[in-house]
Amino acid sequence: MTRRYSFLPPKGGTNYEWSVDHTFVKVSADDTDGHYTLMEDNLKPAFALGLHRHDKHAETFYILEGSLDFYVEGDWMTAPPGSCLHIPPGVPHACTVTKGSKPARMLMIFQPAGFDLFLAELGKMSYQDLNDPAKMEALSEKYDIINMGGVPERS
Repeated sequence: MTRRYSFLPPKGGTNYEWSVDHTFVKVSADDTDGHYTLMEDNLKPAFALGLHRHDKHAETFYILEGSLDFYVEGDWMTAPPGSCLHIPPGVPHACTVTKGSKPARMLMIFQPAGFDLFLAELGKMSYQDLNDPAKMEALSEKYDIINMGGVPERS
């Protein structure tokens, strides 16, 4: 009989470790027929994600540990543990670990799914590919990541 559920222990799931974060895919696009992806992201203090938007999918962030600063549509907000932020399609946003904060950990929901597929392709790229702006931009666009620049200044 085929199981209709999935269970993952702590630190379980396909994972991708980068220099400033370590992401675990908890519920993949395959698990949900493409409806959503659930991920756990462990962010080191140097983590910063530049301004971008997604035209076709929404993101929801639930902070478990540490503190994150989000820039959303021109507003800065600090998100301590227990905070939840939902960003619908088309809304520009950026994120950093709060300065002076310990590492942060959050759950992320991407709806519809696809970010796990982006990470899978990214994980197979060579060092040369990762440093090729044209290849990185093409991959980002394929997965609805519209890069708009660095992290905005916080006034």
